[in-house]
Amino acid sequence: MKKIFVLAPDSFKESMSAPKVCEVMERGIRKVSLDAQVIQVPMADGGEGTVDALIMSNGGTRIEVEVSGPIPTEKVTTYFGVLADKKTAVIEMAKANGIDRLVKQKRNPLLTSTYGTGEMIKAALDQGVEKIIIGLGGSVTNDGGAGMAQALGVRLLDGEGDELAAGGGALAKLAKIDESMIDPRIKKTEIILASDVVNPLTGPIGASIVFGPQKGATPTMVKELESNLLHYAKIIQRDLTIDIQKVPGAGAAGGLGAGLLAFTGAKIRSGVELVIEFTQLEKKIAKADYVFTGEGGIDFQTKFGKTPYGVAQIAKKYNKPVFACAGFIGNQVDVLYDEGITAIFGILAKASSIEEALQAGEDNLERTVENIVRVLAL
Repeated sequence: MKKIFVLAPDSFKESMSAPKVCEVMERGIRKVSLDAQVIQVPMADGGEGTVDALIMSNGGTRIEVEVSGPIPTEKVTTYFGVLADKKTAVIEMAKANGIDRLVKQKRNPLLTSTYGTGEMIKAALDQGVEKIIIGLGGSVTNDGGAGMAQALGVRLLDGEGDELAAGGGALAKLAKIDESMIDPRIKKTEIILASDVVNPLTGPIGASIVFGPQKGATPTMVKELESNLLHYAKIIQRDLTIDIQKVPGAGAAGGLGAGLLAFTGAKIRSGVELVIEFTQLEKKIAKADYVFTGEGGIDFQTKFGKTPYGVAQIAKKYNKPVFACAGFIGNQVDVLYDEGITAIFGILAKASSIEEALQAGEDNLERTVENIVRVLAL
């Protein structure tokens, strides 16, 4: 009887997209089992690959747009998706304002902005959609979604009545919020946020302290950004009567989660759960013999909403074995064995530099999957 393999990996960042990972995994399987039935389900958790995963599973089209990059004076050409129903758009904020859009030397969350994300939302509204899914992963910003709000028509004013400058550094001057000119279509549109983190806006596990250093913030900048987001949250609560400071996920994408909650009435969902739903992954796993997943790195944080964890939770319901592959294996992965993952495999063939490992990703993954399947064939 033919064995059924369901492949549900995330991307291996800077090495392979999720569809490419599926392709490489299948090559490894075919080296051992030519007659296997292989079902490819590229995954994402709200970050890189979310648009493509939902277009691939639901049909749809890419819409190219030119918007503001992380530095608002610099334009970028990017895209979002409109699904086959013509009523649902999918946006990745990182495609406009992500960390890969800015070279390391220019990363400064005091200055980077989510303005381009707001422009992408407006472009999606121009397509006449009724629902917008926004992936929050991979940002290089820490402005609380202020830039996004300004792009949608919200006026963020200082004590002199002037519009705030871009970036998380300007939020200290926020004195008043004026929503009277916000794009009216926003209030008629369902906004769903796909997030792979549950961090609040502020505090010891908030946007600035946890993620600020990844985006170029020095310790001094982190303190300033934290103070500014605290102030921003207080003004939002005063002027909009919305308390977004401690909402799980509000700290995603440098606080973009909080801004979207405050200004668009958005709802936050686990990114991987949303993608699982749209791809109908559960139906596919239910009939599988084996499930393969993976991403660039797996560690104890994987349990908090990352793709391998979400996939394993579905497989656990049906008692299906799950094999996870990763470019590197971090600390405390043993916690994942109780969550549905059968075994975790690092794919590196030898000690190498990061650059070498990224370049050899396809060969390493194909060989690893082949060897797993060889053992299964016994």
